[in-house]
Amino acid sequence: MLQIKDLSFTAWGRRFFNDASVTLPAGVKAGLVGRNGAGKTTLFKLILGEHSPGGGDILTPKGWRIATVDQEVAASPTLLLDAVLALDTRRARLMAELDTAPPERQAELHADLYAIGADRAPSRAAEILSGLGFTPEDLSRPVSYFSGGWRMRATLAGALLAEPDLLLLDEPTNYLDLEGALWLEARLKRYPNTALVISHDRELLNNSVTAIVHLNDGKLDYYTGGYDQFEHMRAEKMRLKDAARVKQEAERAHLQSFVDRFRAKASKASQAQSRLKRLEKLTPIEATIEQRVAPFRLPSPERKLNPPLIRMEGAAVGYGDKAILRNLTLRLDEEDRIGLLGVNGAGKSTFAKLLAGALQPMAGEVSRDRRLKAGWFHQHQIEALDPRDTPLDIIRRRMPDAGEAQRRAKLGGFGFDAGRAETQAIDLSGGERARLLLNMVAMDAPHLLILDEPTNHLDIDSRRALLDGLNDYEGAVVIITHDRSLMELVADRLWLTADGAVKPFDGDMDDYAKFVLDRAKAAGAGAASKSQVPSAKDQRKAAADARQRISPLKKVVDATEKKMEMLSAEIARLNRDLADPAFFEDAGKTIDLGRALGRAEKALAEVEAQWLEAAEVYEAAKAEAGL
Repeated sequence: MLQIKDLSFTAWGRRFFNDASVTLPAGVKAGLVGRNGAGKTTLFKLILGEHSPGGGDILTPKGWRIATVDQEVAASPTLLLDAVLALDTRRARLMAELDTAPPERQAELHADLYAIGADRAPSRAAEILSGLGFTPEDLSRPVSYFSGGWRMRATLAGALLAEPDLLLLDEPTNYLDLEGALWLEARLKRYPNTALVISHDRELLNNSVTAIVHLNDGKLDYYTGGYDQFEHMRAEKMRLKDAARVKQEAERAHLQSFVDRFRAKASKASQAQSRLKRLEKLTPIEATIEQRVAPFRLPSPERKLNPPLIRMEGAAVGYGDKAILRNLTLRLDEEDRIGLLGVNGAGKSTFAKLLAGALQPMAGEVSRDRRLKAGWFHQHQIEALDPRDTPLDIIRRRMPDAGEAQRRAKLGGFGFDAGRAETQAIDLSGGERARLLLNMVAMDAPHLLILDEPTNHLDIDSRRALLDGLNDYEGAVVIITHDRSLMELVADRLWLTADGAVKPFDGDMDDYAKFVLDRAKAAGAGAASKSQVPSAKDQRKAAADARQRISPLKKVVDATEKKMEMLSAEIARLNRDLADPAFFEDAGKTIDLGRALGRAEKALAEVEAQWLEAAEVYEAAKAEAGL
């Protein structure tokens, strides 16, 4: 289990942990939640030993393997499948040692590799990679072929393949699409060891973990159940705490009143002193202070437009002369709430650009109301922010004719007080930058909001505030998100981007989740089979390799059998000697023979145990190799 005892840590001018304690039982899957900046990632670095605590202890069982996904696989000519297999460092170490190990050591190494299922690793890796969105063809491509986001997926695949005793995942769905997030949700649910996951994805925290660790004000609290249960239990805990505080304040007032009235009277002095001591022993219960989350103000369009807002007839869109999407025949009305589904690379962002007018159709017809105003949010806007700009600089450019007070009032409505309004973008959190830009794209009351992954960097409370803002907004919405909860609560209809087209999806998110998991299962089986080419030549080579791997195990069995034979012969000889009356004439020789017989019998028992173990490993390896 993971045990954190009285942890204290101060850095960068602030105190992250103050005598924090929590115990994570072995095998539990827990979500680590807390406001942005509370110190969740810092806790991971403390567990990994990258930071040293100022006080307290972080304890894990001896030999526990701990892994995290903190950086992408480096771009290299190494094939994707080989790079992921190399991330299982235990298997890689044993395989590397096997190449140079002497024969007597090889048998032990083969036994260790068999115990961890090393032979099944390529097919398992192929299945995991398929679930995370890689195609069977991707497995034989070099790592340098893939973008940073896809290389992060490869790192996640390696961590899941290695199955460490403690898996630390920091916002794993941020670089996944909805399909990958649904697959990961199912995979985490059946992860065999302990996992601690930082996530703001409510569905993942409800469906994949069995406990919540809440980080707040430098303390760690453990709750059983998913996120909804945590919210309920925490609300009840806060209610009881507030009730206890009110009760204590009433008692304090009563005691103080008695002391003030009777302290000076001799007949009541002892009673007053007693109540004074009681008053001093009352430990104040702090009032519960909930951090306020600023709402998202998404103004609705002032005037409705005649339907449809956008109509497509046989449209195609792409880049250069290459069409990404074809035969688009769709319409979008002002009351529509569309959830856009599809794997990364299917063309969702391309379709969003077409809706926003950033791309023109290559063929067919796309007609839109000439008065249509569209607000388009996408992740590249966050990356494109000038790190030296402040929110005030940005709003000045957007509202050049407004007064300074108006600009600051607008930023205040976005949740930026005077201090944050003049903070450079480089010093704003990812959530603050996303909040600023989301409010900016909506500030002109557009008829259509196009949101491409708006929840990245937002914590759960901010996501709820965004949901409230979208539900109050009266224009059309097209949303792309890996947050299943937001998709379910915003979208009235689903459109699926696949096979170069965008078409309505007949079903809800539960139907789509089943569709994704069934497809991943089938693709995983195909990828696993493709990772082992079943030609006759390869089958013969595999059989020869299996015999070569098994050969050292057979040698161990044969060697222990010979030792058993030698020791059995030695014991028989000693028994014959002890049966000869002539040996009893020399008491010293008799004692030596008895001792030698005892040693031989003990050695035979040990060798028999070794033989039994070696024979069991050998027979199991033979059965697995089909020999």
